[in-house]
Amino acid sequence: VIEIGFQAKIANGNILPLEAIPEGMQVANVEKNPGDGGRYARSSGTYAVVMGKSRDKVKILLPSGKVLEVSAKARATIGVVAGGGRLEKPLLKAGAAYWKWSAKSHWWPRVRGLAMNPVSHPHGGGRHVGRPTTVSRNAPPGRKVGHIAARRTGRRKGK
Repeated sequence: VIEIGFQAKIANGNILPLEAIPEGMQVANVEKNPGDGGRYARSSGTYAVVMGKSRDKVKILLPSGKVLEVSAKARATIGVVAGGGRLEKPLLKAGAAYWKWSAKSHWWPRVRGLAMNPVSHPHGGGRHVGRPTTVSRNAPPGRKVGHIAARRTGRRKGK
């Protein structure tokens, strides 16, 4: 049974205002403003941590590492979102990769410029000496691929 409200027990799945949740607790689906339904730590396997409290604000540590102050009246679900380790499973087939990319409006498959013909991409073609990857800021569209107006390229040395 899932309990909701100020009187709910501190148990996984229960929804309480942040002011009623003890510090150091892992929470998910944290509201930005009271009553908005939850904005933070909603992805599979993620959680936020209640860091500290003042009278009307609560500090939470987000999965990104950012510390955020939200209203003490904002609610959160106690526990970790299910589905952790989802990205560790192999995609197994091209169709799975296609749906993964199309979910974010990405073009798939993504062909490297080097694998193309010279008519299709500035890095294409393999029989002749190529062009440098760095291009000037003033290069026309179509030429502007690779490192645009790069100050330096390659491995960083001496740091």
